[in-house]
Amino acid sequence: MDLGLSGKTALVTGASRGIGLAIVTALAAEGVRVVAGARNPVALDGPVHPVRADLSTADGATSLVEEATELLGGRLDILVNNVGGVHPRPHGFRSVTDDDWLETLTINFLAAVRVTRAALPPLLAARGAVVTIGSVNAALPDPLVIDYSAAKAALASFTKSLSKEVGPHGVRVNTISPGPVATDLWLGAGGVAETVGGALALTPGQVAEGAVAGTSTGRFTRPDEVADLVLLLAGDRAGNVTGSDFVIDGGLVTTL
Repeated sequence: MDLGLSGKTALVTGASRGIGLAIVTALAAEGVRVVAGARNPVALDGPVHPVRADLSTADGATSLVEEATELLGGRLDILVNNVGGVHPRPHGFRSVTDDDWLETLTINFLAAVRVTRAALPPLLAARGAVVTIGSVNAALPDPLVIDYSAAKAALASFTKSLSKEVGPHGVRVNTISPGPVATDLWLGAGGVAETVGGALALTPGQVAEGAVAGTSTGRFTRPDEVADLVLLLAGDRAGNVTGSDFVIDGGLVTTL
């Protein structure tokens, strides 16, 4: 199936590993020229430009977009807001400090706001697409990740509002909400499974099994499965899809 992506340009944040890396690889395979923004960028094959980016500051977001548009010849067709991070809070709400809240809100919410704001002029000119990676925790609040859940809920509200503003001008804005994904964030050293396991006297494997035990598929989502959804939403085949959220969680969320 031709997704109408060949020859387009894209900026992906949080692009050096996990979901972001899978998205960059998938876009490049479809003939998209990609700027891969990351704190620690990695060299990749194909039409990919790795760019060092610190999205913890407003200036960092602006600088990334400026460098990306320059590398891409002034054109930007696709923005994928993927950067994010989570720190489990096994000691409860009162253990989450103001600094913790600010850090979580910055990387999971404000980074996307800032990058999107800076990228909007070229996206409007190209009548492009924005795909933002959220989380099922936006609609499935969890005290173990109380600050992360709040940040992702804010992100979902922001993207829905933005879709209404820019849709009449030809820019589509959608979100993808994964459940547990098989990345280092969940399964790697210092990841969610290891952190929670250490607090609850469980092995990382036990935590991982528990995370998907109630799902229909009984497994973690693969990063490439999330990337495939990005391809569809970024391409011409989804030309009338905007303001929508696509859940990929193996059936974790059981409500309508």
